[in-house]
Amino acid sequence: MSDSNCGSGGGATTYAQLRIASIFIVLIGSTSGALFPVLAKRTKWLHVPKAVFDFAKYFGSGVIIATAFIHLLSPALGELSSPCLSPAWQQYPYPLALAMLSIFSIFIVELVAFRWGTAKLATLGVRHDAHGHGLGAHSAHGPEGGMPNDDSSSEKIKEDLESAHDHELPELGALGQIIGVFILEFGVLLHSILIGLTLAVDANFITLFVVIVFHQTFEGLGIGTRLAYLQLPKKYNYVAICGALLYGITTPIGIAVGLGVQNTYNPGSTTASIVSGVLDSLSAGILLYTGLVELLAHEFIFNKEMITGSNGHVAYAVSCMLFGCGIMALLGRWA
Repeated sequence: MSDSNCGSGGGATTYAQLRIASIFIVLIGSTSGALFPVLAKRTKWLHVPKAVFDFAKYFGSGVIIATAFIHLLSPALGELSSPCLSPAWQQYPYPLALAMLSIFSIFIVELVAFRWGTAKLATLGVRHDAHGHGLGAHSAHGPEGGMPNDDSSSEKIKEDLESAHDHELPELGALGQIIGVFILEFGVLLHSILIGLTLAVDANFITLFVVIVFHQTFEGLGIGTRLAYLQLPKKYNYVAICGALLYGITTPIGIAVGLGVQNTYNPGSTTASIVSGVLDSLSAGILLYTGLVELLAHEFIFNKEMITGSNGHVAYAVSCMLFGCGIMALLGRWA
């Protein structure tokens, strides 16, 4: 163990001008990837075919899952097993435990929110699909098919109730979707800050820079498609745009901060390894839960369109997802 590797030290200062330019280049790539699907879905002057949105949606699901495994959980294992850390860190698989803690924490939060929303709807006399096809946190990833058809009298009662409570129901739906998107964005934003800091001080700048530009653009496409499919009341339309912009600026902020502390911040130091390892582990759990439960299961297993659709359509969707996962996993070879 050497002080130069484990102390406070400082980061690399080569390619100074390009490091500064990377703030704006990554900003353009990240923001474009996240904002384009949102604007294309909500504006008339951008006519994007539904097939393109479908591709982006399934591709994005694969990107998010690969990010969790390859770009978060794997680095966390390395960071918390660094020789700079106390031997106590080697006596237990802390990254995996923290990821598991994150998964169950998100599960409990969503379970409570889901039960509260369902109970609230019950007081209004409106039934809720237990698989999340109606209102609740699981609706964050977009529509999955219609509700089962009731008889005419039930439909009449439901219409009357919805008319009587036309303000309360949209508010509940908006809350559920915003919770789901917030959970997804929270995990991604933590990761984005960390990779921005790393890019600013890493010695292998050129390779990492190229990979991160593609990484952030692809990940932004996945986030942006989720935001585009939000079904919110008009007064909440700004949420999707703000979510895309927030994603776009996070990594550039991380790069700027990294450049500001370039002479003192050492990504291999003891403190940096612990902070990065813990945050990467927690973020991995968030994205694993979101990717596997919110996106994968609800887009394929509980999606009426997938259950009754043609084999070709299902195969296309799965192929898009695997393509996104494969591309992001491949980028993990260099970063």
